[in-house]
Formats: sequence, C-alpha cells, structure tokens
Amino acid sequence: MLKRILGLVVLLGVLAPAAMAQGLRGETPYRMTLLRAAPGRLLDLVGALKAKAAAAAPRPLLLRHAQGDHWDLMLLQPTAGYAQALTGERPAALASAELIAWQEDEFVRGPDIDALPGFRDANLYHAEMFHALAEKRAELLKEREMENAYAGALGRPQTAIFVRELGASWDSFTLGAYKGWKHYAERDDIPKEKAAMAAKAAGFPDVDQIGPYLRSLILDHQDSLLTPVR
Repeated sequence: MLKRILGLVVLLGVLAPAAMAQGLRGETPYRMTLLRAAPGRLLDLVGALKAKAAAAAPRPLLLRHAQGDHWDLMLLQPTAGYAQALTGERPAALASAELIAWQEDEFVRGPDIDALPGFRDANLYHAEMFHALAEKRAELLKEREMENAYAGALGRPQTAIFVRELGASWDSFTLGAYKGWKHYAERDDIPKEKAAMAAKAAGFPDVDQIGPYLRSLILDHQDSLLTPVR
C-alpha cells in the first residue's frame, strides 16, 4: 500500500513538471558562442566580454568553464533574428582577435531564459551538448523533455533546451541551473525507489535505463560545468 501511495505521489509530481517541460523549449533566437582564450589572456578575455555583456540589451548570459570540454567561455546572446548572418554583413567582434585562440558560433532557439525562475540567479550551470544520430534528432529532444519530467518529479532543476538552426555542428544543447555545487550534488541523496518510480512515470523503463537510452540517440556529446561571470 505504501508503495502504491508513493507511486501515485510521484506520478502526480511528474504531470506538472511534464507540462512545464514544454516551456523549457521555446522560440527565442540566440547566438551561442564558445571561446578559448589565447595563452595567458583568459582574464583579459573575460574582462572584455564582461564589459560587452554589461552594455548589451537584452543582457547576454556569460559563463566560464569550470570542468569538462576544452573551451573557456560560453556566451549566450538573445538576438532579434538572423538577418545579419544571412545577408553577409560582418558581425561585430566579441573581443580583440589577439585575445581569442578559438571561437565557435551557433544560432539556436530556446526558451526565454529571463522567464525561467531562478535561471539568471544560479551560481552553477551544467551544459550538455549533443550530436544526434541523423534519424534521432526529434527523439533526442523528446528524451530531453522526459528527463526534465523525471527531474521535476524529484524536485530537481529542469534544463533549458536549445535547438540548432545554423552555425556550429551541435544539434542541441541543454543548460541546467543550480544554486551551487552542493545543490548539484544533491541528486546523489535521492532514494533509489523514488528515483525508479519517477523514471517510469516519465516514460523510461527504469532509472538505470536513462543513460543507455540517451546514448542510443546520439553520436557523441560533451558535458561541462560552468560558473557565471557577473
């Protein structure tokens, strides 16, 4: 009886997060830029981008790499559209070329991050970036929404989902926002039985099948932990 009650509670907890997950995708256009600083110039590049972000409207989200992939900074800039990129005009430089060793740009669509509660105020972000198998791109996005329903049922942060339109090769990426490192690590404290019920209610066969199912949809992916530059 206790298991049935707990299962009902978890199921009810999944229904609302599943609806919210739809709002974690969106039609807001962004230019997403990844940068690696020239040797010895990281702090100079951070300073230049910080100043540029402070003067921009709407305000970009500037994140600094802490662990994971090879780049140093991610800049997520809301944009009015893609006209500049498509008409051949030269986009304004983000920083002096001597500060940048490598740069990658991608135009994506995602949710309005300013409308996501607590997203801008987070102190740690988890980025997951995906190359999907060609025939699995739509299914990958559905899997991301299922994981959001699963996380929401457990009281964990759900991720903002961004989908490629043109530019770099990533088919999609997600950003999860956390209060800090401790908040991120609290997922390890969730009882296995509760996690299993939430996974099944979200559409997975079991909690241990979440990772394998994701990997059946992708060619590869990269994870990075990031801190905001304010």
